[in-house]
Amino acid sequence: MPVSLADIATAHASRYLQQLCKHWSHKFAVTFDERSGTVPFSEEAALTLSANGDVLSLKLDASADRLPTLEEVVAEHLKRFAFREELHIDWQPVG
Repeated sequence: MPVSLADIATAHASRYLQQLCKHWSHKFAVTFDERSGTVPFSEEAALTLSANGDVLSLKLDASADRLPTLEEVVAEHLKRFAFREELHIDWQPVG
Protein backbone atom coordinates (compact mmCIF):
# COMPACT_ATOMS: atom_id res chain seq x y z
CA MET A 1 0.00 0.00 0.00
CA PRO A 2 1.39 3.44 -0.89
CA VAL A 3 2.51 5.74 1.93
CA SER A 4 3.03 9.51 2.11
CA LEU A 5 4.87 11.36 4.86
CA ALA A 6 4.87 15.02 5.90
CA ASP A 7 6.80 16.78 8.66
CA ILE A 8 5.31 20.17 9.48
CA ALA A 9 7.18 22.75 11.54
CA THR A 10 4.86 24.41 14.06
CA ALA A 11 5.02 25.44 17.69
CA HIS A 12 1.51 23.97 18.06
CA ALA A 13 2.14 20.39 16.90
CA SER A 14 0.35 18.74 19.81
CA ARG A 15 -2.62 21.09 19.62
CA TYR A 16 -3.15 20.45 15.90
CA LEU A 17 -2.73 16.69 16.37
CA GLN A 18 -5.48 16.70 18.99
CA GLN A 19 -7.75 18.97 16.94
CA LEU A 20 -7.49 16.75 13.88
CA CYS A 21 -8.13 13.62 15.90
CA LYS A 22 -11.10 15.11 17.79
CA HIS A 23 -12.56 16.37 14.52
CA TRP A 24 -12.53 12.92 12.93
CA SER A 25 -13.48 11.03 16.10
CA HIS A 26 -17.15 11.67 15.30
CA LYS A 27 -16.88 9.52 12.17
CA PHE A 28 -14.03 7.09 12.83
CA ALA A 29 -12.61 5.00 15.70
CA VAL A 30 -9.82 7.49 16.44
CA THR A 31 -7.23 6.97 19.17
CA PHE A 32 -4.97 9.76 20.39
CA ASP A 33 -3.17 11.52 23.21
CA GLU A 34 -1.09 14.70 23.17
CA ARG A 35 1.85 13.04 21.37
CA SER A 36 0.35 10.54 18.93
CA GLY A 37 -2.84 9.61 17.16
CA THR A 38 -4.38 7.33 14.56
CA VAL A 39 -7.34 8.03 12.30
CA PRO A 40 -8.57 4.90 10.51
CA PHE A 41 -10.45 6.35 7.53
CA SER A 42 -11.29 2.85 6.29
CA GLU A 43 -9.85 -0.65 6.25
CA GLU A 44 -7.59 0.50 3.41
CA ALA A 45 -6.64 3.99 4.62
CA ALA A 46 -5.25 5.48 7.84
CA LEU A 47 -3.55 8.60 9.10
CA THR A 48 -0.92 8.34 11.83
CA LEU A 49 0.13 11.52 13.61
CA SER A 50 2.93 12.30 16.05
CA ALA A 51 3.92 15.53 17.78
CA ASN A 52 7.55 15.87 18.75
CA GLY A 53 8.43 19.34 19.99
CA ASP A 54 7.90 21.79 17.15
CA VAL A 55 7.22 19.16 14.47
CA LEU A 56 3.93 17.50 13.55
CA SER A 57 4.63 14.32 11.60
CA LEU A 58 1.94 12.76 9.42
CA LYS A 59 1.94 9.32 7.81
CA LEU A 60 -0.85 8.52 5.39
CA ASP A 61 -1.42 4.95 4.20
CA ALA A 62 -3.95 4.50 1.39
CA SER A 63 -4.50 2.90 -1.98
CA ALA A 64 -2.82 4.64 -4.90
CA ASP A 65 -6.12 6.01 -6.20
CA ARG A 66 -7.21 7.45 -2.80
CA LEU A 67 -3.86 8.77 -1.58
CA PRO A 68 -3.86 12.13 -3.45
CA THR A 69 -7.40 12.93 -2.30
CA LEU A 70 -6.66 12.07 1.32
CA GLU A 71 -3.46 14.13 1.24
CA GLU A 72 -5.53 17.10 0.14
CA VAL A 73 -8.27 16.51 2.72
CA VAL A 74 -5.81 16.20 5.61
CA ALA A 75 -3.86 19.29 4.46
CA GLU A 76 -7.04 21.38 4.09
CA HIS A 77 -8.27 20.45 7.56
CA LEU A 78 -4.89 21.16 9.13
CA LYS A 79 -4.63 24.54 7.41
CA ARG A 80 -8.13 25.41 8.61
CA PHE A 81 -7.20 24.63 12.23
CA ALA A 82 -3.92 26.54 11.86
CA PHE A 83 -5.39 29.63 10.23
CA ARG A 84 -3.21 31.91 12.39
CA GLU A 85 0.00 30.62 10.81
CA GLU A 86 1.07 29.60 7.35
CA LEU A 87 1.93 25.91 7.45
CA HIS A 88 3.99 24.24 4.74
CA ILE A 89 2.69 20.74 4.09
CA ASP A 90 4.87 18.84 1.65
CA TRP A 91 3.78 15.23 1.23
CA GLN A 92 6.62 12.88 0.29
CA PRO A 93 6.00 9.41 -1.13
CA VAL A 94 7.76 6.51 0.57
CA GLY A 95 9.55 4.00 -1.61
